[in-house]
Amino acid sequence: MVRFACLLVAMLLMACADAPAPDSAEQMQQLPVVAASDTTADPETMATFDRVMSLAHSEELHARPYGEIVQAVGKSLVGTPYQDGLLDVGSEENLVVNLTGFDCVLYVENVLALAKGIAEEDYSFATYIANLEDLRYRNGALDGYCSRLHYFTDWIFDNASRDQLVNITLGIGGVVLPKNLDFMTSHRDSYARLVDDSTYACIVGMEQAIRGRELYYVPEDRIESVYDQLEAGDVIATATHIGGLDVTHTGFVHRMENGVGFLHASSTGEVKVAEDLASYIRGNDIQIGIIVARPVDPREVN
Repeated sequence: MVRFACLLVAMLLMACADAPAPDSAEQMQQLPVVAASDTTADPETMATFDRVMSLAHSEELHARPYGEIVQAVGKSLVGTPYQDGLLDVGSEENLVVNLTGFDCVLYVENVLALAKGIAEEDYSFATYIANLEDLRYRNGALDGYCSRLHYFTDWIFDNASRDQLVNITLGIGGVVLPKNLDFMTSHRDSYARLVDDSTYACIVGMEQAIRGRELYYVPEDRIESVYDQLEAGDVIATATHIGGLDVTHTGFVHRMENGVGFLHASSTGEVKVAEDLASYIRGNDIQIGIIVARPVDPREVN
């Protein structure tokens, strides 16, 4: 998945795909933008943050296995509206902080940013913001549009290199996903920021740098066979056959007594739970399987 407004691919998928779309007046609305050192945001986001942290305190989430913390935080946001185009507002790259609406990648990032603070028993808003920046940008630091981790497999790679998660796809039986990731530069006209030649050149360089990496996925007809290897809170990305693109949707494993579901921000309306992961993947012709990354418990990182 490339990280940009979801309209173009979402029209094909009816699922979140951080995909390119022309600018619109609606997308240019004012959104919460903060620096990592700030401790305030819009009242609705602050209220949601306080609600999640109150839940964490009352249920003593910090004492649970990390995957269960991630799943509990993800479930606490069920019903939050789906909203695309949140990061591509204005001409400058800023840290957008918003808990009132998500596309699928922003949902994953926000859940993990909240869960990390809870696990470490650090319930401050400033820590949540710092965690969010750390997940969203290369090497954990915002340094312009090109520093954003636009392709989701690159997002996994970069965060794995910093002990935020582990890509377990190959280890659970994944096979090679042959891809040449060039969707952004092949659709330059769909990205307002790529009008600038230096920004475009930076994205070209980024695509060239990630092109040599071997990618793996679990094909859709094998997903049920790996259910016993999936844990609550595992990050799921849906591999696609769309040229130049790696994945089209993201979410979390939702473990239940009677099966494995999919917790995600759906472009059909809101954050929700699909009751069966494999059935969800098979239900969309654009999706061909899954990539799985396991969040690393920050309490165990030296």
